[in-house]
Amino acid sequence: MNRALPVVRLRVPTDEDAVLWHRVFDHPDVMEFHGGRSAGLSVYEELTARQRKHDAELGFCLWTVLDAEDRVIGFTGAQPWPLEWGPKDEIEIGWRLGREHWGRGYVTAAARMTLERVRAAGVSSVVAMVNARNERSIAVTRRLGMRLAETFVSPRSEQKGHCYRLEL
Repeated sequence: MNRALPVVRLRVPTDEDAVLWHRVFDHPDVMEFHGGRSAGLSVYEELTARQRKHDAELGFCLWTVLDAEDRVIGFTGAQPWPLEWGPKDEIEIGWRLGREHWGRGYVTAAARMTLERVRAAGVSSVVAMVNARNERSIAVTRRLGMRLAETFVSPRSEQKGHCYRLEL
């Protein structure tokens, strides 16, 4: 079944978005594959500041996702892989959405916009690093046309993960 995707808008994260991300992600289901518990406000303050820098230097970042009513519902975007292990020197796409917004197509709509923007910025391929148990995110990678490139065990969580790849 192909349903129409919802209207979303992406914007470079603001200082205020750190507070909004902190609120919208404060749910155990949202954080299940991100350490299992809510992150402190300072984590989002650093993350939004880093994303503004990425946007200025690279032309892309993890953007704040807004719904049709301009409410902040999460983030979707791309950034250089930030860790010492994994797909070094590659661009990772990612997403996180507030629990109440799951299952409505927001991530797919925003991720497709992300792919258009990173392609326009000259990126030739992207990866998505997904916990092997995160069926929702795996489904998004499929809708984006990504293919499983490799499996890994995260040195942080010691959990199995998948690296999906897409040539743009």
